[in-house]
Amino acid sequence: MSANQGVGLFISFEGIDGAGKSTHIAGLAEALSSKGCKVTLTREPGGTGLAEKLRGLILNDAMDALTESLLVFAARRDHVETVIRPALAKGEVVLCDRFTDATFAYQGAGRGFDLQTLSTLETWVQSQAEQVLQPELTYWFDLSPSLAAERLASARVPDKFESQPVAFFEAVRSGYAARAQADPQRFARIEANQSREAVFAEVIAVAKERGYL
Repeated sequence: MSANQGVGLFISFEGIDGAGKSTHIAGLAEALSSKGCKVTLTREPGGTGLAEKLRGLILNDAMDALTESLLVFAARRDHVETVIRPALAKGEVVLCDRFTDATFAYQGAGRGFDLQTLSTLETWVQSQAEQVLQPELTYWFDLSPSLAAERLASARVPDKFESQPVAFFEAVRSGYAARAQADPQRFARIEANQSREAVFAEVIAVAKERGYL
C-alpha cells in the first residue's frame, strides 16, 4: 500500500530501551513529509491527554503485571480511537513509537504475564468490523541488552522499566523476536549496533522497498 492512495499507512517503531528507535522516527517523518505525505507522529503509552496520564502511572508506579497490562490497553484504546483510526481514515501516515508488540515484549516476555490474556485484550481493544488493527510495517531496532544498558547509563534518569536488570531486557528482546517470527511480513529487523547514519540508511531502504518513499 502506498501512503499516497488516501487510505492511510500505519508504521510502528519497536525495540528495547536504549536501542535508538526514537532517534529515527522523526527522520522518517521528515522524509515522508517531503514526499507530500501528511504524517501523524505519536507514541505509546501516550498520544492523547488521557493516555499520557496513564503513561505516567505505567512508567513510574509499582503495580502487578495484570494491572499494568490493563492500564496499557486502556491507554491504547483511547489512542486508537482518538488519534490513530481518525488519522488513517483521512489518509495520513501514522508513525507510532511503540504499539502492541511492546506489550507482548515487556508485560508478556519481560514481566511473565499470560500471553493468551494479552491476545484477548489485543482483540478487544484493537478490533473494528472483525479486523484487529496492526501496523503495516514494524521496524524492530534490535540491540543486545548489554549495549543498550551502556547507552542508558549516560541518558536521562531511568523510569521503572529502564532501571530493570539486563536479564529483564534479554527476556524483552526474546519477546520481540517471537513476535517477529510470528509475523515476518510485517517486521523489518534493523541492526541497531551501527552508526546513526547506517541505521537510518536501513530505515529509509526498507521504506523504499515497501513503496512508501
